[in-house]
Amino acid sequence: MPTPISDYTHSANTKARAVPVEAVRLEDSFWEPRCKINRTVTLAAQLEHCENTGRIDNFRRASGKKDVPFQGLVFNDSDVYKVMEAIAFSLATHPDTELEARLDGVIQEVADAQCENGYLNTYFMFEREKERWTNLRDQHELYCAGHLIQAAVIHFRATGKRTLLDVAIKLADHIYSVFGPEGQEGACGHPEIEMALIELSRTVNDPKYTALARRMIDLRGKTPSVIDGHNQFDHRYMQDHEPYDALCEVTGHAVRMLYLACGATDAGIEKDDGSLVSAIMHQWENFAGRRMYVTGGAGSRYEGEAFGKDYELPNDRAYTETCAAIASVMWNWRLQNYFAEMGEEEQTNQFADLMEHTLYNAVLPGLSLDGEQYFYQNPLADDGTHRRQEWFGCACCPPNVARTLAMLPGYFYSTMPDAVFVHLYATGTSTIPLQNGETLTLKQRTDYPWSGEVEIEVLDAPVEKTEASNLYLRIPYWAKGARVFRNEREEIVPDLSHFYLQSPKTGDKIRLSFPMKVRKLTSHPYVTSNRGQIALQRGPIIYCLENADSTVDVRKLVFSSDAEWTPEHRADLLGGVTVLKSEAQVQNLEEWQMQLYGEDPPLFTSETVSVTAIPYYAWANRKPGAMRVWIPVL
Repeated sequence: MPTPISDYTHSANTKARAVPVEAVRLEDSFWEPRCKINRTVTLAAQLEHCENTGRIDNFRRASGKKDVPFQGLVFNDSDVYKVMEAIAFSLATHPDTELEARLDGVIQEVADAQCENGYLNTYFMFEREKERWTNLRDQHELYCAGHLIQAAVIHFRATGKRTLLDVAIKLADHIYSVFGPEGQEGACGHPEIEMALIELSRTVNDPKYTALARRMIDLRGKTPSVIDGHNQFDHRYMQDHEPYDALCEVTGHAVRMLYLACGATDAGIEKDDGSLVSAIMHQWENFAGRRMYVTGGAGSRYEGEAFGKDYELPNDRAYTETCAAIASVMWNWRLQNYFAEMGEEEQTNQFADLMEHTLYNAVLPGLSLDGEQYFYQNPLADDGTHRRQEWFGCACCPPNVARTLAMLPGYFYSTMPDAVFVHLYATGTSTIPLQNGETLTLKQRTDYPWSGEVEIEVLDAPVEKTEASNLYLRIPYWAKGARVFRNEREEIVPDLSHFYLQSPKTGDKIRLSFPMKVRKLTSHPYVTSNRGQIALQRGPIIYCLENADSTVDVRKLVFSSDAEWTPEHRADLLGGVTVLKSEAQVQNLEEWQMQLYGEDPPLFTSETVSVTAIPYYAWANRKPGAMRVWIPVL
């Protein structure tokens, strides 16, 4: 059965449909090696971490198989569920009998731990049974349930087995009996279950789960609170300080905020209303226009893992949790499909643009090149002490990265009744099910993101002319002056965020040529930490300086504002990257060794040094040393 990330087949407010992950076969030198490492290294290692840290033993304890104390944080169940979801996506694209058998074993442990009435959370067993549903603010019961439901839906789609889906339905029915229209008012301090319930509703064709998700969204911001925060900070932190449809900014805990936005967008896709759409767009504009890092990272404060005020974007203290970047990808994916109703002239790709930008520059840094170590926080400047770790006590990020890579093929395309949307570019072959029941087979050939040349060959198009096979080709926001050729004949490219190609035929070759100039980015003047500095971007990639590539500490370097940056591909470096080469002056800090303040700025040494900038996602894979994304210019 098909395994789309989201199933919009019967959704009321979008004609878009997600293309199943198994329909897209990546064959490129950038994403597919990472996906392969994920399948062959990361997933097995994460299962072992879940065993070794007692996360799976918590289920055995709950079922009575082991007499051991509960281990870890109250929401540890959710880490297991995310690993299970990642494996399920992986099985959809690359069947693996050994991995599937291991997953079946974990599913059995989960099923055996479920209570007769459907309740399932290993922390609230035995001596804590009376505490169930008594602290929605802190205890993450609904959050954990959401991750179980999401894993179950994908497992069912990928394998056809109901072993985990039946557990999820039983749990969802229990939650409905507690928090449905005849039950108590409640919502989770950590949103997540909203989008899970809606996806379950789509899967089993039962609208009550969508209704419950919408009820939980609508109950936020009530007085008295249904989440029970102690003070106003608590309410803002949990997006409970005002009704959702009046919320015009991204606020509080970054992951919670963006997960809630995903759930609200899903709710809008199912049953729209104007106030919900308005709130969602105000939040997106506030995020992308005032509270987002140049990498796409989300969340500027260590305190509360939270968004700060407008333009509050410090670099060395950037929290930018990997999970928050993943939540942004999930949200922008939903928004791109939600607003796919626009006509040809109005069609926008701003959400797909941000989805791609975040994948490369804010999600990928969260995983080492060998697939075995992780960042929780992703600062944009560092003295060399911030390093990836094999696992965390709060291990939400590692399995979140794993499931994102496992579902990645599903982000490449979506369909409308009259067109196929091409969101991402990478070498590979895709057999895309059209909404009229036919298929369109495309072959992409490209060295993207290092090259802006993309060829899309139509290997097999419907024999009869059909609108369903028309193509919307995304023109990235950075590719001003893009050119498009159809069978070597140049097409006129309007000043739009896409190119619309009608009725491609078998054998057609479409060539996209995206200019790949080095962009020198500056910040809004209110971002005080970036004044007098630039960031470098080429194609979709944000760059940084790292001490491993410099003969002097990169914190001493200053560049001319008109310095040239020359691309050079290095197949021998960091798995194969295009670097940027330039020259810089070196500040002489000898007189400042014992001095913090002075009247005169530091002088420069007489030397000019060669400098190499590397993709930001690849930093901290070599020896420790200073790093910076924003670099000073004169």
